[in-house]
Amino acid sequence: MEHGIEKFGRLVDQNVAQGHYLSGLVEAEPQLELVAPTNINIVCFRYHPEEMTAERLKAVNTEIMLRLQDEGTAVISDTTVHGEHCLRVAVNNHRTRREDLDLFVREVVRLGREIVAGGGIG
Repeated sequence: MEHGIEKFGRLVDQNVAQGHYLSGLVEAEPQLELVAPTNINIVCFRYHPEEMTAERLKAVNTEIMLRLQDEGTAVISDTTVHGEHCLRVAVNNHRTRREDLDLFVREVVRLGREIVAGGGIG
């Protein structure tokens, strides 16, 4: 009520645009895979650098999600799309900037590399 419906609408549009921006970053990164098209502010993707079993892929991505949360980088969730486990980002904070999304993708890739190289999860 304080800011009006027009401002609220602009903020929603901003978050949708940021979702598309994040999708572009994911598509540009060879170690990431967009799992579903981005139509709104929700982006479903996974770290998928090499051939690995579905079980291992889920474990690696789950660990990425947990570490992002533990490190305070981002609070994301996971889901299943067309039978594929993936990470789910819902851009909905009006303070989110492109730089935040750039950092997020860098951190996903960094953590994924660390987890895969280390061999251990947990």
